Amino acid sequence: METGCTGAQLSLIAKGLKYLSSSSVMTCHSPLLLLLLGIFGLCSSFKICAFNVQNFDDAKSANFRVMHTLTRIVSRCDICLLQEVKDTQGNATKALVEALNRYDAYHYKYVASGVLGRTPQDQEQYVYLYRNETVELTAQYQYVDRKEGNAAVFSRDPFVVRFQAKETVIGDFSLIPLHTMASDAIKEIDKLYDVFEEIKMKWNTENVMFLGAFNAGCGHMTRQDKANIRLFSIPGFFWLIRDQVDTTVGDTTSCAYDRIVVHGERFLKTIKPYSAQVFNIANEYKLSKERVLEVSDHFPIEVELKTKSSGQLQAPVQPLLLIALSVITSALHILPSTSMV
Repeated sequence: METGCTGAQLSLIAKGLKYLSSSSVMTCHSPLLLLLLGIFGLCSSFKICAFNVQNFDDAKSANFRVMHTLTRIVSRCDICLLQEVKDTQGNATKALVEALNRYDAYHYKYVASGVLGRTPQDQEQYVYLYRNETVELTAQYQYVDRKEGNAAVFSRDPFVVRFQAKETVIGDFSLIPLHTMASDAIKEIDKLYDVFEEIKMKWNTENVMFLGAFNAGCGHMTRQDKANIRLFSIPGFFWLIRDQVDTTVGDTTSCAYDRIVVHGERFLKTIKPYSAQVFNIANEYKLSKERVLEVSDHFPIEVELKTKSSGQLQAPVQPLLLIALSVITSALHILPSTSMV
Protein backbone atom coordinates (compact mmCIF):
# COMPACT_ATOMS: atom_id res chain seq x y z
CA MET A 1 0.00 0.00 0.00
CA GLU A 2 1.14 3.51 -0.73
CA THR A 3 2.11 5.40 2.40
CA GLY A 4 2.32 8.94 3.65
CA CYS A 5 6.00 8.70 4.59
CA THR A 6 8.91 9.38 2.29
CA GLY A 7 10.90 6.55 0.75
CA ALA A 8 13.88 7.34 2.97
CA GLN A 9 11.75 7.26 6.10
CA LEU A 10 10.20 3.95 5.09
CA SER A 11 13.65 2.50 4.41
CA LEU A 12 14.80 3.49 7.89
CA ILE A 13 11.64 2.09 9.47
CA ALA A 14 12.21 -1.19 7.61
CA LYS A 15 15.83 -1.27 8.81
CA GLY A 16 14.73 -0.70 12.38
CA LEU A 17 12.04 -3.35 12.26
CA LYS A 18 14.46 -5.87 10.80
CA TYR A 19 17.02 -5.09 13.49
CA LEU A 20 14.60 -5.01 16.41
CA SER A 21 12.73 -8.15 15.37
CA SER A 22 15.88 -10.25 15.64
CA SER A 23 15.72 -12.67 18.55
CA SER A 24 18.83 -11.29 20.26
CA VAL A 25 17.52 -7.75 20.68
CA MET A 26 13.73 -8.12 20.71
CA THR A 27 13.33 -8.07 24.49
CA CYS A 28 15.45 -5.07 25.37
CA HIS A 29 14.20 -2.95 22.48
CA SER A 30 10.53 -3.95 22.47
CA PRO A 31 9.31 -0.40 23.36
CA LEU A 32 11.26 0.92 20.39
CA LEU A 33 9.72 -1.76 18.18
CA LEU A 34 6.23 -0.68 19.23
CA LEU A 35 7.08 2.94 18.50
CA LEU A 36 8.31 2.05 15.01
CA LEU A 37 5.12 0.12 14.35
CA GLY A 38 3.13 3.14 15.51
CA ILE A 39 5.03 5.42 13.15
CA PHE A 40 4.41 3.01 10.28
CA GLY A 41 0.70 3.19 11.14
CA LEU A 42 0.92 6.97 10.86
CA CYS A 43 2.28 6.53 7.34
CA SER A 44 -0.53 4.26 6.10
CA SER A 45 -3.17 5.48 3.68
CA PHE A 46 -5.88 4.33 1.29
CA LYS A 47 -5.70 5.69 -2.24
CA ILE A 48 -8.47 6.16 -4.81
CA CYS A 49 -7.41 7.00 -8.37
CA ALA A 50 -9.07 7.86 -11.66
CA PHE A 51 -7.40 7.62 -15.03
CA ASN A 52 -8.67 8.37 -18.54
CA VAL A 53 -6.46 5.80 -20.22
CA GLN A 54 -7.43 6.86 -23.78
CA ASN A 55 -8.66 4.04 -25.99
CA PHE A 56 -7.61 1.09 -23.87
CA ASP A 57 -8.20 -1.87 -26.16
CA ASP A 58 -6.56 -5.10 -27.30
CA ALA A 59 -3.95 -3.28 -29.36
CA LYS A 60 -2.93 -1.07 -26.46
CA SER A 61 -2.81 -3.99 -24.03
CA ALA A 62 -0.41 -5.75 -26.43
CA ASN A 63 2.12 -2.93 -26.03
CA PHE A 64 4.52 -4.08 -23.30
CA ARG A 65 5.79 -0.58 -22.48
CA VAL A 66 2.28 0.78 -22.09
CA MET A 67 1.17 -2.14 -19.95
CA HIS A 68 4.22 -1.88 -17.70
CA THR A 69 3.59 1.82 -17.08
CA LEU A 70 -0.12 1.27 -16.58
CA THR A 71 0.59 -1.55 -14.13
CA ARG A 72 2.86 0.72 -12.10
CA ILE A 73 0.19 3.42 -12.04
CA VAL A 74 -2.69 1.20 -10.95
CA SER A 75 -0.60 -0.69 -8.38
CA ARG A 76 -0.32 2.53 -6.36
CA CYS A 77 -4.08 2.57 -5.79
CA ASP A 78 -6.47 0.62 -3.60
CA ILE A 79 -9.19 1.50 -6.12
CA CYS A 80 -8.59 2.80 -9.62
CA LEU A 81 -11.31 3.93 -12.02
CA LEU A 82 -10.36 3.57 -15.68
CA GLN A 83 -12.20 5.45 -18.41
CA GLU A 84 -12.11 5.13 -22.19
CA VAL A 85 -11.88 1.36 -21.90
CA LYS A 86 -12.88 -0.14 -25.26
CA ASP A 87 -12.74 -3.80 -24.37
CA THR A 88 -16.01 -5.52 -25.25
CA GLN A 89 -14.50 -9.00 -24.89
CA GLY A 90 -12.72 -8.14 -21.66
CA ASN A 91 -9.33 -9.34 -22.87
CA ALA A 92 -7.43 -6.08 -22.30
CA THR A 93 -8.80 -5.64 -18.78
CA LYS A 94 -8.04 -9.25 -17.87
CA ALA A 95 -4.50 -8.83 -19.17
CA LEU A 96 -4.04 -5.77 -16.95
CA VAL A 97 -5.39 -7.59 -13.89
CA GLU A 98 -3.05 -10.52 -14.56
CA ALA A 99 -0.12 -8.12 -14.88
CA LEU A 100 -1.07 -6.46 -11.59
CA ASN A 101 -1.30 -9.79 -9.79
CA ARG A 102 2.17 -10.73 -11.04
CA TYR A 103 3.61 -7.31 -10.20
CA ASP A 104 2.21 -6.66 -6.75
CA ALA A 105 1.77 -8.57 -3.49
CA TYR A 106 -1.92 -7.62 -3.46
CA HIS A 107 -4.58 -9.56 -5.34
CA TYR A 108 -6.58 -7.39 -7.71
CA LYS A 109 -10.14 -7.78 -8.95
CA TYR A 110 -12.24 -5.66 -11.25
CA VAL A 111 -15.83 -4.77 -12.08
CA ALA A 112 -16.81 -3.24 -15.40
CA SER A 113 -19.86 -1.56 -16.86
CA GLY A 114 -21.40 -2.65 -20.09
CA VAL A 115 -20.62 -0.76 -23.27
CA LEU A 116 -21.89 2.83 -22.95
CA GLY A 117 -22.12 5.61 -25.53
CA ARG A 118 -24.41 7.29 -28.01
CA THR A 119 -22.52 6.26 -31.14
CA PRO A 120 -20.07 3.43 -31.95
CA GLN A 121 -17.21 5.95 -31.95
CA ASP A 122 -18.07 7.16 -28.44
CA GLN A 123 -18.73 3.78 -26.86
CA GLU A 124 -16.58 2.74 -23.93
CA GLN A 125 -16.71 1.20 -20.47
CA TYR A 126 -16.05 2.28 -16.91
CA VAL A 127 -13.75 -0.20 -15.15
CA TYR A 128 -12.86 -0.28 -11.46
CA LEU A 129 -9.77 -2.22 -10.38
CA TYR A 130 -9.39 -2.80 -6.66
CA ARG A 131 -7.31 -4.64 -4.07
CA ASN A 132 -9.13 -7.63 -2.66
CA GLU A 133 -7.26 -7.36 0.64
CA THR A 134 -8.17 -3.75 1.44
CA VAL A 135 -11.63 -3.18 -0.01
CA GLU A 136 -14.85 -5.09 -0.70
CA LEU A 137 -17.30 -4.39 -3.49
CA THR A 138 -20.75 -4.45 -1.87
CA ALA A 139 -23.07 -3.10 -4.60
CA GLN A 140 -23.15 -1.88 -8.18
CA TYR A 141 -25.75 0.02 -10.17
CA GLN A 142 -26.00 1.13 -13.76
CA TYR A 143 -27.74 4.50 -13.78
CA VAL A 144 -30.22 4.94 -16.62
CA ASP A 145 -30.61 8.49 -17.87
CA ARG A 146 -34.17 9.76 -18.06
CA LYS A 147 -34.42 11.54 -21.37
CA GLU A 148 -35.05 15.27 -21.32
CA GLY A 149 -36.83 16.15 -24.54
CA ASN A 150 -35.54 14.03 -27.39
CA ALA A 151 -32.12 13.14 -25.99
CA ALA A 152 -30.49 11.80 -22.85
CA VAL A 153 -28.09 14.15 -21.05
CA PHE A 154 -25.29 11.70 -20.36
CA SER A 155 -23.16 10.50 -23.22
CA ARG A 156 -22.17 7.56 -21.00
CA ASP A 157 -24.43 6.84 -18.03
CA PRO A 158 -22.53 6.57 -14.72
CA PHE A 159 -21.80 3.04 -13.50
CA VAL A 160 -22.05 3.47 -9.73
CA VAL A 161 -20.33 1.19 -7.22
CA ARG A 162 -20.34 0.90 -3.45
CA PHE A 163 -17.29 -0.21 -1.49
CA GLN A 164 -16.52 -1.09 2.10
CA ALA A 165 -12.98 -0.46 3.28
CA LYS A 166 -12.89 -1.44 6.94
CA GLU A 167 -9.50 0.11 7.68
CA THR A 168 -10.56 3.55 6.48
CA VAL A 169 -12.19 6.09 8.75
CA ILE A 170 -15.15 6.54 6.37
CA GLY A 171 -15.65 2.78 6.07
CA ASP A 172 -18.46 2.72 3.50
CA PHE A 173 -18.65 4.92 0.40
CA SER A 174 -19.98 5.05 -3.14
CA LEU A 175 -18.23 6.17 -6.33
CA ILE A 176 -20.03 7.87 -9.21
CA PRO A 177 -17.90 8.09 -12.38
CA LEU A 178 -18.29 10.41 -15.33
CA HIS A 179 -16.56 10.84 -18.67
CA THR A 180 -18.35 13.64 -20.47
CA MET A 181 -18.53 14.72 -24.07
CA ALA A 182 -16.64 18.01 -23.98
CA SER A 183 -19.40 19.85 -25.82
CA ASP A 184 -21.99 18.73 -23.23
CA ALA A 185 -19.82 18.98 -20.13
CA ILE A 186 -21.96 21.54 -18.28
CA LYS A 187 -25.20 19.61 -18.67
CA GLU A 188 -23.59 16.29 -17.82
CA ILE A 189 -21.83 17.55 -14.69
CA ASP A 190 -25.04 19.20 -13.51
CA LYS A 191 -26.93 15.94 -14.09
CA LEU A 192 -24.64 14.21 -11.56
CA TYR A 193 -26.81 15.76 -8.86
CA ASP A 194 -29.75 13.63 -10.04
CA VAL A 195 -27.56 10.52 -9.85
CA PHE A 196 -26.57 11.50 -6.31
CA GLU A 197 -30.21 11.90 -5.28
CA GLU A 198 -31.10 8.51 -6.71
CA ILE A 199 -28.16 6.76 -5.02
CA LYS A 200 -28.96 8.49 -1.72
CA MET A 201 -32.48 7.03 -1.82
CA LYS A 202 -31.51 3.65 -3.24
CA TRP A 203 -28.65 2.85 -0.87
CA ASN A 204 -29.46 5.16 2.05
CA THR A 205 -26.05 6.81 1.92
CA GLU A 206 -24.60 10.26 1.40
CA ASN A 207 -20.95 9.15 1.44
CA VAL A 208 -20.45 9.77 -2.26
CA MET A 209 -17.41 10.61 -4.36
CA PHE A 210 -17.65 11.75 -7.99
CA LEU A 211 -14.60 11.24 -10.18
CA GLY A 212 -13.48 11.10 -13.77
CA ALA A 213 -12.75 13.09 -16.90
CA PHE A 214 -15.42 15.76 -16.53
CA ASN A 215 -13.84 18.08 -19.15
CA ALA A 216 -14.39 20.67 -16.41
CA GLY A 217 -11.83 23.19 -17.53
CA CYS A 218 -10.70 25.73 -20.08
CA GLY A 219 -13.44 26.61 -22.56
CA HIS A 220 -15.65 23.66 -21.65
CA MET A 221 -16.46 25.02 -18.16
CA THR A 222 -15.99 28.67 -17.28
CA ARG A 223 -16.52 30.51 -14.01
CA GLN A 224 -19.89 31.71 -15.27
CA ASP A 225 -20.97 28.15 -16.07
CA LYS A 226 -20.72 27.12 -12.42
CA ALA A 227 -24.02 28.87 -11.66
CA ASN A 228 -25.69 26.25 -13.84
CA ILE A 229 -24.07 23.26 -12.12
CA ARG A 230 -25.76 22.03 -8.95
CA LEU A 231 -22.55 20.46 -7.64
CA PHE A 232 -21.37 24.06 -7.33
CA SER A 233 -24.56 25.96 -6.52
CA ILE A 234 -25.91 23.57 -3.85
CA PRO A 235 -23.88 23.56 -0.61
CA GLY A 236 -22.18 20.40 0.58
CA PHE A 237 -20.14 19.38 -2.48
CA PHE A 238 -16.37 19.83 -2.25
CA TRP A 239 -14.20 19.97 -5.38
CA LEU A 240 -10.82 18.52 -4.43
CA ILE A 241 -9.02 19.05 -7.75
CA ARG A 242 -8.88 22.82 -8.25
CA ASP A 243 -9.46 24.83 -11.42
CA GLN A 244 -5.78 25.83 -11.66
CA VAL A 245 -4.54 22.24 -11.87
CA ASP A 246 -3.41 20.82 -15.22
CA THR A 247 -4.46 17.20 -15.70
CA THR A 248 -3.40 17.03 -19.37
CA VAL A 249 -0.16 15.83 -20.90
CA GLY A 250 0.10 18.01 -24.01
CA ASP A 251 2.11 21.22 -24.22
CA THR A 252 -0.74 23.15 -25.81
CA THR A 253 -3.26 22.58 -22.99
CA SER A 254 -3.31 23.43 -19.31
CA CYS A 255 -6.75 22.38 -18.14
CA ALA A 256 -8.33 20.77 -15.08
CA TYR A 257 -10.36 18.31 -17.13
CA ASP A 258 -10.19 15.51 -14.55
CA ARG A 259 -11.85 16.05 -11.19
CA ILE A 260 -12.66 14.51 -7.80
CA VAL A 261 -15.65 15.80 -5.80
CA VAL A 262 -16.95 14.54 -2.45
CA HIS A 263 -20.27 15.14 -0.76
CA GLY A 264 -20.62 16.15 2.87
CA GLU A 265 -18.32 17.43 5.57
CA ARG A 266 -18.27 13.97 7.14
CA PHE A 267 -16.64 12.53 4.01
CA LEU A 268 -14.40 15.57 3.61
CA LYS A 269 -13.01 15.13 7.13
CA THR A 270 -11.92 11.59 6.29
CA ILE A 271 -9.83 12.78 3.33
CA LYS A 272 -6.11 13.14 3.97
CA PRO A 273 -5.40 16.89 3.65
CA TYR A 274 -3.75 18.01 0.42
CA SER A 275 -3.71 14.47 -0.97
CA ALA A 276 -5.97 15.21 -3.96
CA GLN A 277 -3.57 15.76 -6.83
CA VAL A 278 -2.36 14.88 -10.28
CA PHE A 279 0.12 12.01 -10.53
CA ASN A 280 2.59 13.25 -13.13
CA ILE A 281 3.96 10.02 -14.59
CA ALA A 282 6.43 11.92 -16.77
CA ASN A 283 8.20 13.27 -13.69
CA GLU A 284 7.67 10.29 -11.40
CA TYR A 285 8.79 7.63 -13.89
CA LYS A 286 11.25 9.78 -15.88
CA LEU A 287 9.33 9.24 -19.12
CA SER A 288 9.58 11.31 -22.28
CA LYS A 289 6.49 13.13 -23.54
CA GLU A 290 6.25 10.59 -26.36
CA ARG A 291 6.28 7.66 -23.93
CA VAL A 292 3.62 9.28 -21.76
CA LEU A 293 1.38 9.92 -24.76
CA GLU A 294 1.60 6.23 -25.65
CA VAL A 295 -0.30 5.64 -22.42
CA SER A 296 -2.70 8.60 -22.44
CA ASP A 297 -3.13 12.31 -23.08
CA HIS A 298 -4.38 12.67 -19.49
CA PHE A 299 -2.50 12.23 -16.22
CA PRO A 300 -4.03 10.11 -13.44
CA ILE A 301 -5.61 11.91 -10.50
CA GLU A 302 -5.77 10.59 -6.95
CA VAL A 303 -6.89 11.21 -3.38
CA GLU A 304 -6.13 9.47 -0.08
CA LEU A 305 -8.58 8.45 2.62
CA LYS A 306 -7.49 8.46 6.24
CA THR A 307 -7.13 5.03 7.78
CA LYS A 308 -7.98 4.11 11.34
CA SER A 309 -4.29 3.76 12.15
CA SER A 310 -3.38 7.18 10.73
CA GLY A 311 -6.47 9.34 10.37
CA GLN A 312 -7.64 9.25 13.96
CA LEU A 313 -4.34 10.39 15.44
CA GLN A 314 -4.72 13.83 16.93
CA ALA A 315 -2.75 16.54 15.15
CA PRO A 316 -0.50 17.30 18.17
CA VAL A 317 0.60 13.66 18.26
CA GLN A 318 1.87 13.57 14.67
CA PRO A 319 4.81 15.99 15.13
CA LEU A 320 5.88 14.05 18.22
CA LEU A 321 5.96 10.79 16.29
CA LEU A 322 7.95 12.40 13.51
CA ILE A 323 10.42 13.79 16.08
CA ALA A 324 10.68 10.27 17.48
CA LEU A 325 11.36 9.00 13.97
CA SER A 326 14.18 11.52 13.63
CA VAL A 327 15.76 10.32 16.89
CA ILE A 328 15.37 6.68 15.87
CA THR A 329 16.90 7.50 12.49
CA SER A 330 20.03 8.83 14.16
CA ALA A 331 20.30 5.72 16.28
CA LEU A 332 19.78 3.35 13.35
CA HIS A 333 22.50 5.05 11.32
CA ILE A 334 25.05 3.99 13.92
CA LEU A 335 23.76 0.47 14.52
CA PRO A 336 26.59 -2.04 13.96
CA SER A 337 26.05 -4.17 10.88
CA THR A 338 27.04 -7.27 12.94
CA SER A 339 23.87 -6.81 14.97
CA MET A 340 21.77 -7.89 12.01
CA VAL A 341 21.01 -11.57 12.31
